[in-house]
Amino acid sequence: MEASLARGHEPVVLDTLRFDIRISRANPELFYEGEPVVGIDAVVPRIGASITQFGLAVVRQFEMLGIPCLNSSEAIASSRDKLRCLQVLSRHNLGLPPTVYTRRADHVRNCIELAGGVPVVVKLLEGTQGVGVVLAQTKAVAESVIEAFHGLDQNILVQQFIREAKGTDVRALVVGRRVVAAMRRQAIRGEFRSNLHRGGSAEKVSLTPPYRKAALAAARALGLRVAGVDLLESSEGPMIMEVNSSPGLEGIEKATGVDVARCIIEYLEKEAVAVPARRRSQPITTAEK
Repeated sequence: MEASLARGHEPVVLDTLRFDIRISRANPELFYEGEPVVGIDAVVPRIGASITQFGLAVVRQFEMLGIPCLNSSEAIASSRDKLRCLQVLSRHNLGLPPTVYTRRADHVRNCIELAGGVPVVVKLLEGTQGVGVVLAQTKAVAESVIEAFHGLDQNILVQQFIREAKGTDVRALVVGRRVVAAMRRQAIRGEFRSNLHRGGSAEKVSLTPPYRKAALAAARALGLRVAGVDLLESSEGPMIMEVNSSPGLEGIEKATGVDVARCIIEYLEKEAVAVPARRRSQPITTAEK
């Protein structure tokens, strides 16, 4: 909002769950707390993981109304589904930790071997901010964790643990065709998850060309105009761990000193140029989780 105001716009924050969607023949409509949504130039979707499906429906409705969305509903959906995301990235020949997906408990031992053997990282498909991510040091622990997740009817991934990363990863913030900021995150002692929400620390880092290229390629493969791309520094080069379509800005702005929000708004202005002049005088809107 501050970045929008500084650029002369009138930002409006709209709670995703307060929208109503009306679908009729050749006449899509969107209502906010009972009132028709009008006068919107562009949308910055910020969709919380717990409301992904409804959030995507709202973004799709904006798209049907011809209103530019910073990240499309299709791109958000692809990035939010961890398995689908990895499949897309694999198809584009990008570096990934060996990963196995199964729903059969009796396949677990073989899946661990297919992932490279213990230790392995067990991840919930729907987990965020390091929640639902477990490092299993032995087969027995891995089997117990996977059995527990399956018992709760949770979909999980079994992924090779990249030892040489040593509890660090790199977050690259992509806006358009540029990496506007990058930081290296370090996990606290005794922890392997480097997420800032889990107590990790961060420092500014200059990406080497292979890492910059990998971050841009990952965002482009998923169709994301704005993305937080998490990379592991492995002995084989950059490995993409995750791509976030609604990346947090506070941590990376503090670590790098880059006004990422301003970069996003400036990019959105260029994207909204094609909107008819009669609508360009209206506010840029942010749909918040």
